[in-house]
Amino acid sequence: MDPITDIFRTMHVTAFGLHRLEATAPWGVKQENQTEEKVTPSDKKMSPTDLAHFAMLSRGNCWLSVEGIPDPIPLTGGDCFLVAKGTSIVLRDSPRTRPRWSFREIGAKANSNVAHCGGGGAPTTIVCGSFSFDRASLKPITQLLPSFILIKADQKSTLALHNAMQALASEMAEQAPGSEVVASRLAEVLFIQVLRTHIASGPERNKGWLRAVFDPQMGTALSAIHDRVNSPWTVESLAEAAGMSRSAFAARFKELLGQTPLEYVTEWRMQKAMQLLQQRDKKLIDVARLVGYESDAAFSKAFKRVVGANPGEYLKRGFEGHGNAGTAEDF
Repeated sequence: MDPITDIFRTMHVTAFGLHRLEATAPWGVKQENQTEEKVTPSDKKMSPTDLAHFAMLSRGNCWLSVEGIPDPIPLTGGDCFLVAKGTSIVLRDSPRTRPRWSFREIGAKANSNVAHCGGGGAPTTIVCGSFSFDRASLKPITQLLPSFILIKADQKSTLALHNAMQALASEMAEQAPGSEVVASRLAEVLFIQVLRTHIASGPERNKGWLRAVFDPQMGTALSAIHDRVNSPWTVESLAEAAGMSRSAFAARFKELLGQTPLEYVTEWRMQKAMQLLQQRDKKLIDVARLVGYESDAAFSKAFKRVVGANPGEYLKRGFEGHGNAGTAEDF
C-alpha cells in the first residue's frame, strides 16, 4: 500500500456546518484568525488544529484575500479552496469592498442552510463548510494539509474532483430529503479529492513528507512500512528495502522526515492503533499484534509514550475530539 492511500484510509474526517451563501454586491465576509480554544456544543474543547474550512464558488465571481499572500485572488464559478484553521481570509465582490460581516455572523443567520448578505447587486453563490478531524487523524493530515489550497476550475485536475464539486453544489441547492447527510458525505469526498489534486500539482512533492514519499528510495521504504506496519522492522531491513546502506538510509530518512526510521514506524503504528481502538471491536492483544507487538504490555507502554495516555485512558477520554461537531457559525 502506498503511504498516501494508507493515510486516506486511516484518517477520519467529518464535514459539518455546510451552508450556501447567497451574496449580492456589494458584499464582504471575513474569517478571522481564531487561535484560542473554544467550547463546542458537546462541551469538549477543540484545538485549532482540529479544523479546516472550505468554500466553493458555484455561481458568479468574487475576490479572495488570504493572510500571507500579498495580492487578492480572483475566483470564478467552479473554483474551490481549503484553509487550515488559524488562516485569516476575506471574500468579497471587489478588492475595494470593506468586509462588513464575519462568516460566524452570516452562518448564525442561515435559514435551512442558506445564508444571505449584500446590497442587492450582482449575485454570487458560495458553498461553505468545515471539517473536523479526530485525534488519530491530526498528525497524518498535517503531513498533507498546508495552510491554504486553491483549486481553480480551469486547472488540470481529476474528473472525480469536478464531479464531487458539482454534486455537492447541486445537493446544497435542492435541499431534498436526506440532503444534509448526502452533502456531508460529498464534502468528505471533496476533501480527499482536493488533497489528491493538490498533491498531484507538482511543487508540493518537493516538501517534507511528500518529498520523501516521491523519493524513489525513501518512497520504497515508506511504502513497505505502510504496507506491513506489523513487520518487525529494523533500520537494516528498511535500508535493504530502499536499496541503501544502513548509515546512508538513516541519514537521508532523518533529513527528509525529521525523525529516525524507527520513530516513524512507532508513530505510525500508534496512528493505526488509535483507529483500531476507536472501532471497539477488538481485544487489546489483537490491536497490539495488528500493529507489530507480541504483548499488550509492550504495546501499551509504546502507546503511552507516543500518545500520552495508555489505551484505556485514551478511550475513556472519548478520543479527545472524535465525533465533535460544530455549527454553520464556524465558517
